[in-house]
Amino acid sequence: MRRNSQEENKEENKFKDKSADKSIDLMLRPSSWGEYIGQKKIKSGLKIIIEAAGKREEAIDHLLFYGQPGLGKTTLAILVAKETRGNFKMVSAPNLSKSGDLIALLSNLEERDVLFIDEAHRLHPAVEEVFYSAIDNRKINFMVGKGPASRMLSLDLPSFTLIAATTRVNLVSAPLRSRFGAIFQIDYYENNDIEAIIERSAEILGVKIDKDATRMIVRASRFTPRLANRILKRARDIAEVKNSKIITKIIDRQVVLGTFDLLGIDELGLEIHDRKLLETIIKKFRGGPVGISALAAALGEERGAIEEVYEPYLMKINFLQRTPGGRTATIEARDWLDAALYKINPSLYN
Repeated sequence: MRRNSQEENKEENKFKDKSADKSIDLMLRPSSWGEYIGQKKIKSGLKIIIEAAGKREEAIDHLLFYGQPGLGKTTLAILVAKETRGNFKMVSAPNLSKSGDLIALLSNLEERDVLFIDEAHRLHPAVEEVFYSAIDNRKINFMVGKGPASRMLSLDLPSFTLIAATTRVNLVSAPLRSRFGAIFQIDYYENNDIEAIIERSAEILGVKIDKDATRMIVRASRFTPRLANRILKRARDIAEVKNSKIITKIIDRQVVLGTFDLLGIDELGLEIHDRKLLETIIKKFRGGPVGISALAAALGEERGAIEEVYEPYLMKINFLQRTPGGRTATIEARDWLDAALYKINPSLYN
């Protein structure tokens, strides 16, 4: 049965919203080293590698970036491609399910191209095997046909650069990891860098933001540019509705607090699942220590999700500790949750 026009309009608007957000993300993404804020040590190292390769008129060596999501691994890869004047080709490792997928991708590369593989720790072993000869000898060997009529063919590849990105460097196999010429850890950003990123993004988006509001977003950004920009974009939405008669939209403290409420986060950027994890440790396991398996079972979460998504930031702000006996919630975590509960229901503390 054909959907009615109201449903169609709703679906179309949802698609437009996603497209608009994606185009805004592209606007906010740095397009040169000068626009890329933070990670000074990594930028310095990459510039040396690029400049040295340029003097030798060679493609730069293969690179591996690792770190938490939203820290700029893809942006760095794009900037490397721009600096080397190569085409940028991107694929996610789970999309390379067969060796034939990778062979098709590699066979279409041109001189000095940059091939970016995201989620490299999820490469299929058969696909990874093809990478070894591509990296070592710039050749790929593959079988054509089946049975007695099959034959092995070899294809020479142009000088290209492989850049891989991962959030779990320990899951990238040792043989693949050893083939990269340089490995860079993309760490959490400093508060002053996040502040500069917010100010730059606000200017691009055409909004004014006061210092107090900027500091609030910095504090809730989890030291991550992507999250800082996400909060800023939603704050702009609220400012646009709140100040609809004002040409220049202004983001102040009240707008940011409304944004936190909209996104379901608190002033430290903790989401519902973060608070639930801490509350489970504190209430169910008396503050810990508790083993990761028991914690995952109590939360109904995958162990990998706890280790990859929730824990890194909670440990960064000293709300969670990993001990030989298991996970422990800190005094700071207890105090923060008590303060949050007091705001919701002060009568409990009277």
